[in-house]
Amino acid sequence: MEKYIYVDGKKYRRGFTTGTCAAAASKAAAYILFTGKKIKKINVDTPKYKAISIEIENIDIEYFENKNIKSVNVGVIKDGGDDIDATHGMEICSKIEIIPISNLPKIRSKKQSNYLEITSSNGIGTVKAQGLSVECNRPAINPVPLKMIADSVQEIIEDLQIDIEKKLDKEKTFLITISAPRGEEIAKNTFNSNLGIEGGISIIGTTGIVEPMSDEGWKKALSLELYTKVKKGLDKIILVPGNIGYDAMVSKLKYSPDSIVKMSNFIGYMLMECKRLGFKKIYLAGHIGKLIKLSAGIMDSHNRIADARHEIMIANLALMGASLEILKEIEKCKTTDAMLKVIDKNNLHGVYEIIAQKAAERAWNYMRLDRKKQNIEIEIILFSMESDVLARSNYK
Repeated sequence: MEKYIYVDGKKYRRGFTTGTCAAAASKAAAYILFTGKKIKKINVDTPKYKAISIEIENIDIEYFENKNIKSVNVGVIKDGGDDIDATHGMEICSKIEIIPISNLPKIRSKKQSNYLEITSSNGIGTVKAQGLSVECNRPAINPVPLKMIADSVQEIIEDLQIDIEKKLDKEKTFLITISAPRGEEIAKNTFNSNLGIEGGISIIGTTGIVEPMSDEGWKKALSLELYTKVKKGLDKIILVPGNIGYDAMVSKLKYSPDSIVKMSNFIGYMLMECKRLGFKKIYLAGHIGKLIKLSAGIMDSHNRIADARHEIMIANLALMGASLEILKEIEKCKTTDAMLKVIDKNNLHGVYEIIAQKAAERAWNYMRLDRKKQNIEIEIILFSMESDVLARSNYK
């Protein structure tokens, strides 16, 4: 992996996610447990790049009376690169030990292998609301980091040719405990509480790498990406906020990745760039939690700038005749996905089409298009977290 990227002639340093930190710490802890040798660095694979070198910050080894290693706790410092966020510079720790299955903590992550359990302690939040990618009452460790942790430990087991049956009897298992000493304090500067995550930070990251850019640099890079599409002869473009829309359009609806651009939160900016560059059809496709904002005329979907998801959903459901009891239930939901469950339960699916249609109208009006003179089609496609199509707007 190249350590730096260049945007508009400026140099930006890449970083790595809390998920990569947890996987690296877990891999290092497993290596030390099995070999007894301390290390200063460890290579860890991410979904985007292989063999990322991560420095080990702290190592704490606990021994039995017979001098055999009882547990190993390893700390890694989160480095957000030049895209510094609240978790930049904090320590993410992983402790590995062999324990009786009967002693497993009640709150732990979904099982990743037959001989490995993953839990959390100080500074890692617990999911307390429906609608996230992690079930209620489990550690706030997202699915991709969970897999990275398990795969990293498995890699050490395979490389060292560890005989699991000799290390474990039927009544014991490996336990990984992820922690963050300053996590509870740092979580106050994140959106975790709004999402129903209590007690600390989340271990997140879908690629394992933090790609840094300033907003202006990011926008210029996106404009250049659109321009290259035009030069390739494309007259239709798909704008997606992020990975959910991208993956759904490619794997679910079979669109070509070459026609997709990740626009992040810059909806209005990208619409105007598409108009300037002369695209004949614009798809806006993504999770309803992002694109519902467009239906109310919000052209920058970042939560810090505008987050009116509840108000938009409640207003549209009210116009459909939903009861006050349902509207209050929607208001209590921590996430958009939690709202979807209430909507599905009460057979109010028509709201999805209304939102999609309004989003298309807002996009059209924002671009100041003349229906008689400018032949540009706009289509909105709304997805759930599971990549199911909730609604598609009519062509404009």
